[in-house]
Amino acid sequence: MSGDGRRRGPVFLTSGQRTSTTVLLAEAAAGRGMEVRSLGEPGVSPASLAGRAVHWYGGPLAADRIAAPLCLGLLEPPDGWLAGLPEEYTGRRVRLTTLAEAWQGRHPVFAKPPSDKSFPAAVYADGSRLPRTGTGVGPRTPVLVSEVVTFAVEYRLFVLDGRVSAGSRYAVYGHLDPAPLDGDEREREVREFADRLLTEQRHSLPSAVTVDVGLVQDPDRGGRERWAVVEANMPWFSHSYAAGVEGVLDVVLRAAGPWGLVGRGDVGFLRGVVGAGGS
Repeated sequence: MSGDGRRRGPVFLTSGQRTSTTVLLAEAAAGRGMEVRSLGEPGVSPASLAGRAVHWYGGPLAADRIAAPLCLGLLEPPDGWLAGLPEEYTGRRVRLTTLAEAWQGRHPVFAKPPSDKSFPAAVYADGSRLPRTGTGVGPRTPVLVSEVVTFAVEYRLFVLDGRVSAGSRYAVYGHLDPAPLDGDEREREVREFADRLLTEQRHSLPSAVTVDVGLVQDPDRGGRERWAVVEANMPWFSHSYAAGVEGVLDVVLRAAGPWGLVGRGDVGFLRGVVGAGGS
């Protein structure tokens, strides 16, 4: 292919951080004829890629720096999506608040940022244990807080147009334990729960999104297990674990690509747009 031809083709751009998911997605993108570049390479910058059709996989801080000059449309679920779900889907009480309010809490809670990784998602003994300093951390920082529950097993689902494109188990009782969703002993249950959720909530999420679900053990119901949503995230910053890479790439390309390819139904979920999902 000539140099001019390469410049006209689509680019799969990654951050300088080399993770297993980055490597797998880069190989799959190259297999589709995309030019794979990394911000860690000498000479690679928004200026050097100006005018190209760029798709992105990497963190939100870098994404925020390059989105405008590269005309990237980055989809993300709304900050309050999880808190707005009926409890039949969450399996616990969840609310969206600010760090300033959460600092006042007197009881153990599970707390996490809605979408980015400005502080660790974890169980905190009380509000005073939540971070007060750091990049993206301040009194007005949004935070999801919920009751502390035990997830027996957790799965990551890469969703495209309301259907599961790829999936993976990623944890068992909080310990990392990846395995493909296909052929998993709970695959049918996971897909049935996801189908109900995505059918009812399809218009509350972007067309390309990552949804984590898990099996909650409920001590108040005699240890009865029930399926629940763990969280929703941006595919362009989600680990694929053991999910099929081609299905994951389909979702990532839709979730982080040129502005001109963003569908009308996804405009409200664009990162950095006033009134959009995570703004």
